Amino acid sequence: MLGMLMLSFFTTCFLILLVIFSSIRSPNQEGEIDEPVSLKELLKKGNKRLKTLLVRKKDNKRNERLEQTLSLAGVPLKAEEFVVFRWFAVLISGGLFFLPSHQIVMFLIGGLLGYYLPLVWLKRKQKKRVQLFNAGMPGMLTSIIGSLKAGFSFLQSLQMVAEESDSPIKEEIGFVLKLIQYGTSMEEALIEWKKRMPSEDLDLLVEAILIQRQVGGNLAFLLEKIVDTMRARNKLENQVQTLTAQGRLSGMIIGFLPVGLGVVIYFLNPDYITPLFTHPIGQGLLIAAVISEVTGFMFIRKITTIEV
Repeated sequence: MLGMLMLSFFTTCFLILLVIFSSIRSPNQEGEIDEPVSLKELLKKGNKRLKTLLVRKKDNKRNERLEQTLSLAGVPLKAEEFVVFRWFAVLISGGLFFLPSHQIVMFLIGGLLGYYLPLVWLKRKQKKRVQLFNAGMPGMLTSIIGSLKAGFSFLQSLQMVAEESDSPIKEEIGFVLKLIQYGTSMEEALIEWKKRMPSEDLDLLVEAILIQRQVGGNLAFLLEKIVDTMRARNKLENQVQTLTAQGRLSGMIIGFLPVGLGVVIYFLNPDYITPLFTHPIGQGLLIAAVISEVTGFMFIRKITTIEV
């Protein structure tokens, strides 16, 4: 089994190298051999061919969603590059789990972790960036209000805020300005911005601006009311987070304490806990314990998660 796995690993590496180095010299349309390319061009061509090999062309919609997620998370990668990164993580994580135990089950477990952990990391990074965006929106709107009162238009105010703000406000406003520069109307650009950024505060802002552009009115006064609403909501969310901190901590303890205790017992007295993994009754109890732990953790998390 070990020999077959190592053979598969080296075969995969050989195929990857073959795809890359087959780009060194290739005949052109006239049958002539091109001049040798530099190492940088070689790796660039090989990377394109490797992405073409691993990523299916029919998943255009899935790739577009992944591209949007990467952009929202602030990760400078394309969808194809992230897919290649996940498959390399599968090989590396699976190999690290397999080497100590030499069991194919451990390789599969490590491969699953290597496949899903990059996606979990990407989602957490996106969530953190959205939270930073929401936290910076009151300051952004305050700057826009000041520019409007000084006599600037809404578009000029956006340009000034984009120049003065930090990430991610700067990148998100730059996205809207780029759409407008490409010929998109202000209304359509704001709607695309709302579709791109999963933020309730941004939804409120865009809807208010769209209504104001249809019926008219004092935009600066309207934005001041929106800022007051956002700050009141943020204050309430902070109070809820403080009141539910004990419950969330209890959920974390319930989820991680048994695992940590099992690891400590395994290192102190392996014979005491080994029947839990080898005996059928122990395996059944272990499965029941995992299900109970996950259920309890999700139940407490659901209770302590309050939408404001």
